Amino acid sequence: MANLPCNQSDSFKHTLYSTSFSLVFFVGLLFNIVAIYIFACTLKLRNETTTYMMNLVCSDLLFVLTLPFRIYYFVKREWLFGDIACKLSVSLFYTNMYGSIFFLTCISVDRFLAIVYPFRSQIIRTKRNAKVACCAVWVVVLSGTLPTGFLMETSSESNKNSSKYCFEQYSREQWKDELSKVVIFMVTVGFLLPFMLNVYCAVRVLLTLRKPQTLSRGGALNKTKVLRMILVHLFIFCFCFIPYNVNLVFYSLMRTKALKGCYAETVVRAIYPVAFCIAVTNCCFDPVIYYFTSETIQNSIKRKSVAVRDKVSQALVMDNDSGTLTRNFGTLRNKLFNNESSV
Repeated sequence: MANLPCNQSDSFKHTLYSTSFSLVFFVGLLFNIVAIYIFACTLKLRNETTTYMMNLVCSDLLFVLTLPFRIYYFVKREWLFGDIACKLSVSLFYTNMYGSIFFLTCISVDRFLAIVYPFRSQIIRTKRNAKVACCAVWVVVLSGTLPTGFLMETSSESNKNSSKYCFEQYSREQWKDELSKVVIFMVTVGFLLPFMLNVYCAVRVLLTLRKPQTLSRGGALNKTKVLRMILVHLFIFCFCFIPYNVNLVFYSLMRTKALKGCYAETVVRAIYPVAFCIAVTNCCFDPVIYYFTSETIQNSIKRKSVAVRDKVSQALVMDNDSGTLTRNFGTLRNKLFNNESSV
């Protein structure tokens, strides 16, 4: 009996992508603009951690600003923005994801050095070294993601007048000759090694916190805050990046026909859009990392909140005083008029 063709319908992804990308665009744009405002206007003290965070927010914004093009494409199901824009959009997705992974890893390593080796790490933990590390991250990430994105071509049906597509598919030859190797490299270097390093740093920090007295460069540590910081960091890292990178490996095996079978192909194709949307949400979650990681940022937000609350209170007091004065004037005027009418 001849093998029946697999049902490869994943048309639900267009609605899923357009809806989730719209939400991520508005939330991510708002959160990251607020983060930029805090870094640029209210943050007085800048240290190594805030250096990594500023680069992280730049990575997020670069990708968030490409989302309207993707939203339009998945709503209209036609790419109108040219071949270069298609390639750049693909490149910026991977730049954002793996750039975020590396910058979050830098934050994790910085915290590890500050807590486990508070005094010996003073030579390493400088703003200059943090800037050098950020430059290295950008070079490594862009050298891998730009060539990957530029392998993508806009495609169309055999009819010359048909719609053009982007993000839809690489050719099977590209998967066999180039992309399968690229996926192995990206997942190993861009995800697996940083993930192991994040877990190692978290475990070492937790073991250090179990000691009776733990010091940092700034003095005694608030262990509850550090524990909360680590849990939030690991949760966001695992939630955003594990599903996509694990599924990407299986997707690559499926496209090269190393993974065979209708059921496996159906499952991988169904999971891929969901995992992709989850990965994109890191643009919204990164500002949460900013808040929980840096006490400097927390204090800055609190100071700004207090200042705003004081201004609102002063405005209300002035309104009340104005209202009281108006009522008193009205009462006085009524008395005068009443007296005049009785004369």
